[in-house]
Amino acid sequence: MADISIKFPDGKVQSFAEGTTPEDVAKSISISLAKKAVAAKYNGDLVDYLTPLKGDGEIEIVTKSDADGLVVLRNTAAALLRIALKKDFPGIRLGAASAEDDGFYVDTDKDDQQVSADELDALAVVIEKLAKDKLAIKRIALSKDDALAQAKDDPFTTDLIKAVAGDQVPFLQIGDYQVLSDGAQLANTGDVKHFKLLSVAGAYWQGKSSNPMLQRIYGTVFFKDGELKDDLAKRQEARERDHRVIGNQLDLFFVDPKVGAGLPYWMPNGATIRRTIERYIIDKEVANGYQHVYTPVLANLDLYKQSGHWAHYREDMFPPMDMGDGEMLELRPMNCPSHIQIYNHHIRSYRELPLRIAELGMMHRYEKSGALSGLQRVREMTLNDGHTFVAPDQIQDEFKRILNLMVQVYADFDINDYTFRLSYRDPKNTEKYFDDDEMWNKAQHMLKGAMDDLGLDYVEAEGEAAFYGPKLDVQTKTAMGNEETLSTIQLDFMLPERFDLHYIGADGEEHRPVMIHRGLVSTMERFTAYLTEIYKGAFPTWLAPKQVTIIPVSEEKHGAYADKLAAEMKAADIRVNVDKRGEKMGYLIRDAQTHKIPYTLVVGEQEMANDSVSVRKYGEDDAVSMSSDAFMKEILADIASYSREGDAKGEERKVEKKLDQD
Repeated sequence: MADISIKFPDGKVQSFAEGTTPEDVAKSISISLAKKAVAAKYNGDLVDYLTPLKGDGEIEIVTKSDADGLVVLRNTAAALLRIALKKDFPGIRLGAASAEDDGFYVDTDKDDQQVSADELDALAVVIEKLAKDKLAIKRIALSKDDALAQAKDDPFTTDLIKAVAGDQVPFLQIGDYQVLSDGAQLANTGDVKHFKLLSVAGAYWQGKSSNPMLQRIYGTVFFKDGELKDDLAKRQEARERDHRVIGNQLDLFFVDPKVGAGLPYWMPNGATIRRTIERYIIDKEVANGYQHVYTPVLANLDLYKQSGHWAHYREDMFPPMDMGDGEMLELRPMNCPSHIQIYNHHIRSYRELPLRIAELGMMHRYEKSGALSGLQRVREMTLNDGHTFVAPDQIQDEFKRILNLMVQVYADFDINDYTFRLSYRDPKNTEKYFDDDEMWNKAQHMLKGAMDDLGLDYVEAEGEAAFYGPKLDVQTKTAMGNEETLSTIQLDFMLPERFDLHYIGADGEEHRPVMIHRGLVSTMERFTAYLTEIYKGAFPTWLAPKQVTIIPVSEEKHGAYADKLAAEMKAADIRVNVDKRGEKMGYLIRDAQTHKIPYTLVVGEQEMANDSVSVRKYGEDDAVSMSSDAFMKEILADIASYSREGDAKGEERKVEKKLDQD
């Protein structure tokens, strides 16, 4: 048998007999490595541990501690779930099986009713038995005709088989069972010990809403029990922080299928949070020199053809509306062409620059049904959008100004965990970007230079730019530690060129401005979802939809005093309600805590006599008695300081001074 040359990550090359397996290679390095190894990467492809290697190549041994090792384990767990499903439900039809970043899943379909969450424990018992038996996993190949004959009563498996190139279809032989092969597999079933079948959910076949709805069974698996327990604890925390769950508990928003997926309704509580954010952002931007505008949510399709969105972004846009007279109107996917029209409405002078235009602009994006999620992924959204038109020599100063504003906003919302990412075009895939190499090189160099001048740390990411220019992304961590783009600053030399924008310089000649796109806090929908999960629904006082609830011990005796306090607070723009439901005191206090209201005030005979209140803060067991005046000073300072404890004392002194003047 001929020899093959295998290159190791350290650059060394060694000859092996053709047909050598990754296990053989691992043993040649060390016995300890061979014990930890579960697969290999050969010429970049993840392969089984016992796969005979053919031809020269580069190898990386994959161990249980590697990310790819977890992929192999999840592939095997998905294969065992397929076997368990066939064993418990012989007539079941099986769709795709996949290992993903968050675990693994198998899609299923049944004649009577779909697999329910109550049946997962029974399936787990079958998988446990397969793992305990440590069955060898052998890779076999069936002819396409034989494979199709085996799947004749399963249209979904049939489609998967037909999609395989060539006449040989890869299968796995595990004990007495044969299942379709999905990626690299373990050598035997023994390591699939620490797993959990998590949930069931609907999933369209092949992700298309026109296809049948299947039942997707999700699971997770790890090599160590401790890792599984940590993952399950993290998932529980994620459920408790899920903005969709909290949104239902606190009555913030809902989505009605009668109206349409991805089109949220904001209930009074959610609308109050959103309105508070919007007022804050507008005031902040106006104070920083932005001029706020309103522009139409519809525009002539030609506007988006001129901007390039129609050519580069069409798949994410809704179909145009034919007005019957030759005019085609489009729901806007971006606000920038609208703000360009604002700039172009007048002849501009260099004295007007930088010209800062901002808007809470409603946009519409065509998102597939399967991608929609609560407020995070929607079809109608309102973006905190801004565009600055600058002379080229103003770029760096304006860039610093925008960054400083972002940092201020983050501090007020108590967002501290964020990093900077410079997003460039992919030099190997330039066709999806605006075709102007000189512009891209200039813009990317300028953005990088500005960050270097500011002395900020950043990472560089190719392929993450928008189609018309590079950008700075501010990456934040969600409540569960996932990375998300919250803010962007983007240089744009293309759109001023496409729309022939000018300003009259000091020399009396026309000059081309540079456009800077920026979004401080993404869309109102996504930002509210992000904050809901970060705060776990316990919004700081300044953002909370209800800031105070007052509970009279007796409505008949103390209701009037509660109403008087509420009227004084409403006059000071405090969001307050009086709970007069007449339930037991303990229940009403617990209910206020359940709804995460920052302050619960109980007023009875003593409080009425002393013009005081009994104050219980959210999350605290003990109540504190204080005068109504002292409470007013405390909560107003809490609100004015954006609920930052370090700033509250100073704000309280300002409030006290103002109240004394009044």
